[in-house]
Amino acid sequence: MAKILVYGGKTGWIGQKLSSLMADPSSHGYPPNSRVIIGDARLENRESLLAEITSHSPTHVLNAAGVTGRPNVDWCESNKESTIRTNVVGTLNLADICSASNIHCTVFATGCIFEYDAAHQLGSGVGFTESDVANFDDSFYSKTKGMVEQLLSCYQNCLVLRVRMPISDDLSGRNFITKILKYDRIVNIPNSMTVLTELLPAR
Repeated sequence: MAKILVYGGKTGWIGQKLSSLMADPSSHGYPPNSRVIIGDARLENRESLLAEITSHSPTHVLNAAGVTGRPNVDWCESNKESTIRTNVVGTLNLADICSASNIHCTVFATGCIFEYDAAHQLGSGVGFTESDVANFDDSFYSKTKGMVEQLLSCYQNCLVLRVRMPISDDLSGRNFITKILKYDRIVNIPNSMTVLTELLPAR
């Protein structure tokens, strides 16, 4: 039986959606007899994290926990230590513990780590690949996420999903469509977006 441990399932927007989806076996691609557990431990507390993972012995861990800041990522600029504790130390703690226990770990990360450059020019059609190193660090949030992604590439048990401008089927304030309706100005530049109703059910 698959036993899936989810972090970010209590307070995180994507984590809650993920947990709700998996609670209904008919609505996703996971085995119908899979068991879903919502993690309680803080990712930055390695001792508690290790104890929880050891206690539940999951077959898979999904990490949708992280600091994005409120009202936006600018919060991270003045709260760098808190951002590091969760997004860097916490994420690496989880990946490392899972690796040592031979548990597959999926990290819901961000695609906000790239920008157009000489090799990837606007309109050229040349995109970034999984192996490209992040080249955008104008925000502290993106800088930490880019660094962590490089380190996570050392773990063979880890899958990183680059979520970018997520679109959902509700009017949540986190939904990109809801956000953009409130913008005074919209810039017409091609970008990547993530449709959660397509991503989250994927096995």
